[in-house]
Amino acid sequence: MPELVFFSGTMDCGKSTLALQIEHNRSARGLQGLIFTRDDRAGEGRLSSRLGLVTEAVEAREGLDLYAYVVAQLTAGGRVDYVIADEAQFLAPLQIDQLARIVDDLDMDVFAFGITTDFRTKLFPGSQRLVELADRIEVLQVEALCWCGSRATHNARTVGGQMVVEGAQVVVGDVNGLDGEVGYEVLCRRHHRRRMTAATARAGALSPDVLPVTTAP
Repeated sequence: MPELVFFSGTMDCGKSTLALQIEHNRSARGLQGLIFTRDDRAGEGRLSSRLGLVTEAVEAREGLDLYAYVVAQLTAGGRVDYVIADEAQFLAPLQIDQLARIVDDLDMDVFAFGITTDFRTKLFPGSQRLVELADRIEVLQVEALCWCGSRATHNARTVGGQMVVEGAQVVVGDVNGLDGEVGYEVLCRRHHRRRMTAATARAGALSPDVLPVTTAP
C-alpha cells in the first residue's frame, strides 16, 4: 500500500542526502519521481545535500497546490511514480494535506523530509501536520552531534556565533554561518537551554572567570 512517510531529524542528520538516495535508487529501477522542495540552501528549485550532491526540483512556493500539480503532470502525459518533498517543515499545513491526497487518491508513495521543531523548539506547522497525517514517521538514525559530543536534539539560530531566540520562524541560512550572518547550529537540550553555542563555549573557556575558584587553606 502507498504511504506518506515523514523522515524527521535535526539539521546535519542527512535528510536531504537520504532524499537524494531514494531518488537515485528508484530512478535506477526505471521509476520516475517528482521532487518538491522549499527554500533549499542551494537556491530555488534545487534539492541539495551538504555532501555536495544536488538535483533539480520543483519549488513548492506558498499557494502551490501540490496535488493539482501532480495531476496536471499526469494529465499532460507525464509519468509520476512517487513524490519526494524535501524541507517539508516549510510547507503550509494545507500543502501537507495535498501530499496525503496524492497517496490516497493517486496511489503513489510520498516521502517527506524535514526538521520537526524550529530554533525556539516550537513545531513547524508543516511538520506538525505531517505528524498528524503520516502513515509512518522515521527518525533518522544518523546522529548529529552537539559541540560537546552529546547527541544533538535541538536546532539553534545564531548571529555571529551568538544564539538568538527571537525573530521570524523561517530565515534561510546554513550551518557555520559567517560572522554577523544568520547561521544555524545543532545543540543538545542542555546547551540549547543555556544558549551555549560552540563559539560562546570557546569564549567561556578563555575567560579567566569561568567558575569561582577558592584556594584550599
